[in-house]
Amino acid sequence: MADLTTTFAGGIRCPNPFWLASGPPTNCGEQVMRAFDAGWGGAVWKTIGEPILNVSSRYSSVDWNGQRMMGLNNIELISDRPIDVNLREITEVKKRYPKHAVVASLMVDSKRETWHDIVRRSEEAGADGLELNFGCPHGMSERGMGSAVGQVPKYTRLITEWVKEVARTPVLVKLTPNITDIRMVARAARHGGADGLSAINTINSITGIDLDTLTPRPNVGGVSAHGGYCGPAVKPIALHLVQQIASDPEVGLPISGIGGIAGWREAAEFMLLGCGTVQVCTAAMHYGYRIVEDMIDGLSNWMDEKGFRTIEDFRGRTLPKITEWKHLDLNYKIVARIDARKCIGCELCYVACWDGAHQCIHLDGHTAPAAVEAASRARIVTTPIAKLDAVEAWDGKTPPTRVPRIDEAACVGCNLCWLVCPVEGCITMEPIDTGKAPETWEQRCQTH
Repeated sequence: MADLTTTFAGGIRCPNPFWLASGPPTNCGEQVMRAFDAGWGGAVWKTIGEPILNVSSRYSSVDWNGQRMMGLNNIELISDRPIDVNLREITEVKKRYPKHAVVASLMVDSKRETWHDIVRRSEEAGADGLELNFGCPHGMSERGMGSAVGQVPKYTRLITEWVKEVARTPVLVKLTPNITDIRMVARAARHGGADGLSAINTINSITGIDLDTLTPRPNVGGVSAHGGYCGPAVKPIALHLVQQIASDPEVGLPISGIGGIAGWREAAEFMLLGCGTVQVCTAAMHYGYRIVEDMIDGLSNWMDEKGFRTIEDFRGRTLPKITEWKHLDLNYKIVARIDARKCIGCELCYVACWDGAHQCIHLDGHTAPAAVEAASRARIVTTPIAKLDAVEAWDGKTPPTRVPRIDEAACVGCNLCWLVCPVEGCITMEPIDTGKAPETWEQRCQTH
């Protein structure tokens, strides 16, 4: 059976690697305790500092294809609750849940004595670790904190050094993605003595504009401001930046992965790129704390199927499979193939190939015998520019007249037809033997 118990950054122990990220779901002790009851292994407390006054409203979102909150934007700042209240609740949570990880997220003025004070008080309250919030892209950055620190490597290193002068627990540095090269700040954190990294914080964003009022969302009295973008939409960016950090030999620190994690699959992806724990915020805000049950079961079952007993058995295994473009094999070739038995005649692949790719899919007007049988099981539309909602118009009797044909000689294996096809398994991308030895762009340049 899979063992999900985790020790992160040299000393933060927890029953599983699923943490709530610093944010609204970890705003108070009552929330964190309910989250632990639901099964979360750890929680990073909503960032503690001098209390601020938040605005109303605070959130906006991007919805896509019927999915609400594909991307979430927020202009909320750090905790608006007094430091003493937050620390007292941390003490109570650790008393009741000693085996769970409680990490204090901190952000204060860039003064050595101020950082020393908040670090000492947080550890005295019982925090298992500290997360330095150098990533918040809005509001606090305008006050010289958050990403204003995380975008300048020397500031990141300096404040990390201040913290490490007094810290007795592991220190994590939370990185901003709003930077040209995230590795520079990760290296600075390492040189400052950080024990681990959290990546990524939110991305600068304006999610949309109300076309009636002409005001960006969220609307605060007729105006708005840029905020931090998170949720499923940011996962590809987060994976890329985590890979950049994890592959950098000058960093070499444990990573807690953040960005668009909503289930066990995303968690596994971050771990395959080197993360030892993962943090979740938007999904918990959207669906509630109990999503962790499926995360735990799903990751455990996948690990059992793969024969992995612990997270360390597969952590980072994907990193060697990511390289620079110049090292890719120019002679590797795949082509698209269509299973006529599954084709519903929507012609989406044809339109996509001709208008957006390489014109190698053709409609020759032939009827595939197997497609007639498929017609009895599927609703079919044969309009030249098909839309999925038009499938309802099919009368249930007329068989498809055309199944697209792939010109394999012209197919470049771009994957577009496979990506747009609405029927799982109808289009597959198959490797073919070119009869050529592997050759990279770098090798070709050296040869020629």
